[in-house]
Amino acid sequence: MKIVQTFAEARELAGGRVGFVPTMGYLHEGHISLVDAARRESDTVTVSIFVNPLQFAPSEDLASYPRDLDRDVALVEAAGADIVFAPPLAEMYPSDPLTRVTVSDVTETMEGAIRPGHFDGVATVVAKLFAGIAPDAAYFGRKDAQQLVTVRRMTADLSFPIHIVGSPIVRESDGLALSSRNTYLNRDERIAARSLSTGMFAVAAAVRGGERSGTVLEQIAAGPVDAEPGIDLDYATLADQESAATIDALDRPAFLAVAARVGRTRLLDNVHIDPDGGDWVPDEGIRLDTTSILYREA
Repeated sequence: MKIVQTFAEARELAGGRVGFVPTMGYLHEGHISLVDAARRESDTVTVSIFVNPLQFAPSEDLASYPRDLDRDVALVEAAGADIVFAPPLAEMYPSDPLTRVTVSDVTETMEGAIRPGHFDGVATVVAKLFAGIAPDAAYFGRKDAQQLVTVRRMTADLSFPIHIVGSPIVRESDGLALSSRNTYLNRDERIAARSLSTGMFAVAAAVRGGERSGTVLEQIAAGPVDAEPGIDLDYATLADQESAATIDALDRPAFLAVAARVGRTRLLDNVHIDPDGGDWVPDEGIRLDTTSILYREA
């Protein structure tokens, strides 16, 4: 495996079908599942590790975001990656960028309403990575559901010849969706945070039982979070998988997304609901049966 710092090096080393996994580092099994998917479908697997400042607001956790490049390199090498693209800031942004990528409409609800400018930062860095790496396919987790919608739309609108693959959420053994920010939680917060996934599993059960009302499903998702002291719910929303628009009923491919602040840590979760013939199938993700690598040495 090669570690490079420039786009030119990454392109020069790649060959055949290139599968690309963009990350901000401090990797966990969710990221590794994307590397695994890329490995199965690609001749070259490139993983980027870059904490993108454009997607953080001044009040957010850019400075404290966890970083450990040596750990991350060891993990992706073990997973079978061929190239790690770990650029310095000057490679990604040689000067303050005057060009930003804005994907309207799909970014105006949920995370976009709460974090103005966040998705402009995401779309801009992903567009730069796509242009610089030139992959054939790019792999994203379904946990950041609105981000996945944004990337798909940007890719189509800008005619990037890249196949976007969305992979299931990977969850800790107790159900909490894996996130690098889980490491911020203290013991009590960690217990309280399980209410997000409890709501998601209840939504999945309700869908399997025939519930189709958006209002009811949103109430089911919000219930466990609202009942937990010390958590502030931002939203529980049933949204269209293609447009991220809020919908009133489960009548198209959708996701039920929830976001909440647990202490000082903001967490996301969702359950995607996909058609299968005449029925609807909730994707509850994949649950680990061991302690996550977030909490132990690589």
